[in-house]
Amino acid sequence: MRTIKAAAVTEAVSNLFNQANYTLGEDVLAALDKARREEESPLGREAIDVILENARVAAAEKVPLCQDCGTAVVFLEIGQDVHVVEGDLYDAVNEGVRRAYQEGYLRKSMVARPFSDRKNTGDNTPAVIHSDIVPGDRLKITVIPKGGGAENMARLGMLLPASGRKGVVDFVVNAVSEAWSNPCPPVIIGVGIGGTSEKAMVMAKHALIRKVGSPSPDKECADLEQEILQKVNNLGIGPMGYGGRITALAVHVESFPAHITALPVAVNLQCHSARHREVVL
Repeated sequence: MRTIKAAAVTEAVSNLFNQANYTLGEDVLAALDKARREEESPLGREAIDVILENARVAAAEKVPLCQDCGTAVVFLEIGQDVHVVEGDLYDAVNEGVRRAYQEGYLRKSMVARPFSDRKNTGDNTPAVIHSDIVPGDRLKITVIPKGGGAENMARLGMLLPASGRKGVVDFVVNAVSEAWSNPCPPVIIGVGIGGTSEKAMVMAKHALIRKVGSPSPDKECADLEQEILQKVNNLGIGPMGYGGRITALAVHVESFPAHITALPVAVNLQCHSARHREVVL
């Protein structure tokens, strides 16, 4: 049994949210550079130029990439041989979020009563935490500051099994078409297929943390990713909705077995400011 102090979790979470809000990952920057080369629309290319310049300034001056510093989404992969000591794990995560958003001057966006007075919690807590128990004695922490514009375009479809592959493709492409410029394209499209309604939604969110454009290890899913990407980029939405070829940088699919009566499909869109960071303790 290996022990990890709760204070170490707090420090890691705080550092990760600051890094994620100030700097884009090398994979995202590379995908944007590639999109800039492939985009045929002058307005589309200009939009990507502005996106890349924004990323440069944010990293150099340590200012947020976007004024919307997002809901604090955290994925935890907890080794079964890990024991967190000197504090509660979830409390430690939330304290890390609190420190990052207060000390890093990041916008606090969480409201305590979403259907009534909507009073801001003042520190961007609570985080939305997803936990998995995995083999080993390590704790992997992945954070995603998830902006509201893209998150509001999430969709869940409980399709009939007879809808098949075509139904999945049509549902995802229609979701992007209906979203249009709201999620600040070029987007990354997370798709969860199978399981139950909540399982599909979590898979779609989790798919966003994969290295941008890296194909699924499952060939059938990888082929589906390419088909959806091609059809999405034929919509003509383009960077920031100004028109063009590059509406999406990548499609990432995760799948899970489903009930004989069900074909759940979830779509979670990530804006061009595809912020996430991870660390293993």
